[in-house]
Amino acid sequence: MSFANLARLAREPALRMLLVNAGDAESLTWSGLVQPLRRAQRAHPGFTLDVRTLEAAAREPGDGWHVALLVADEQQPAPQADLLHAALERCRGAQYWGGVGAAVLWLAEQGLAAGVRIALPWALYADTEEIAERAILTPHLFELDGRVLSCCGGAASIDFALTLIEHLLGGGTSAVVKEALCIDRVRGAEERQRVALQARFGALQPKLSEAVTLMEANIEEPLSTDDIAQLVGLSRRQLERLFKQYLGSLPSRYYLELRLQRARQLLLETNHSIVQVGLMCGFSSGSHFSTAFGALFGNTPREERQRKLAGA
Repeated sequence: MSFANLARLAREPALRMLLVNAGDAESLTWSGLVQPLRRAQRAHPGFTLDVRTLEAAAREPGDGWHVALLVADEQQPAPQADLLHAALERCRGAQYWGGVGAAVLWLAEQGLAAGVRIALPWALYADTEEIAERAILTPHLFELDGRVLSCCGGAASIDFALTLIEHLLGGGTSAVVKEALCIDRVRGAEERQRVALQARFGALQPKLSEAVTLMEANIEEPLSTDDIAQLVGLSRRQLERLFKQYLGSLPSRYYLELRLQRARQLLLETNHSIVQVGLMCGFSSGSHFSTAFGALFGNTPREERQRKLAGA
C-alpha cells in the first residue's frame, strides 16, 4: 500500500501519534524517529506526539491515537511477554500501527503480521525461521501494508519519520523539519537495505551478498541458480547451503519471492497492466505469475490491483 493513503489522516483536526520506546533512548533507531517528530510537533499545532516507555504503554490508560509505533533497536532483547503483549495491544488500537527495528520481529513472532509485508532489519533475519512462512519479509527500508507500518530501524528511522511527516502533516511541516535537521534527501520506502546486507555478510559471506545483489539486478530476466552460483564462484550446493544457513531459504525460493514482492509493489504503486507487471518481474506465463503470486500472498494479482483501486 502506498504511504499516500496516510494523507486521509491529514484531514483530522487533531492528529495524535504514540511512540513506545522499548529499547535504548540513545540508540540511532529511537533518536532518528523521535527527533524529527518532536520538531514536527513544534511546527504543526494540530499534531500531538505522545512518548511512553514500554511499561507506561502497557499499564497506563490511553486511546484515540491515529498512529502508534513500538520502537526498539535491533540489538534489544525481547521484553517480558506480558508487557510486550499489553503494549502491542495498546498500539493496535490506533488506525495505523506497527513496529520499528527489533519491534518488527516481536510483532511478527506474536502472529500479528500474517500475510503482511514487513521491513525487518537484515541483522534479525537469522531469527525468522518460524515467522517466514507467515509474514512477508521485504528488503525495503520501511513498509505500509494495510494498517501495519514497519521500519528496519537504524538510519532508516529518519527517512521513515520524514515520510510520515510528509504524508500526515504536509510538505510545509516536512520542509521545516528537513531544514532544521539539514536533510536534503529522504530515501523512499522502496529503497533496499543493501548496505545493511553487505554490512552483515560483506566481510564474512561476500559470496552471499554478491548473489543477492545479482538477483536484485536481474528481476526482469531472472538468472538460474546454476548461473548465479557460477557468477559468484561457488557450486550450486555451496550456494544453497549459504542461503539456507543465513537467509532460511533456498536461492530459487528467495529469488521467486523477491520477484513477487517487486510485482506486488508495482501492482499497488503503478498503473502498469497485470500482464506488463508479470513480464517486468520475469514471468512469461500469466498463469504461472498468478499461481505463484496467489501461493505467496493469498490473493491473485487482479485482487491485489483492486486493493489499490479501493484505497484510491
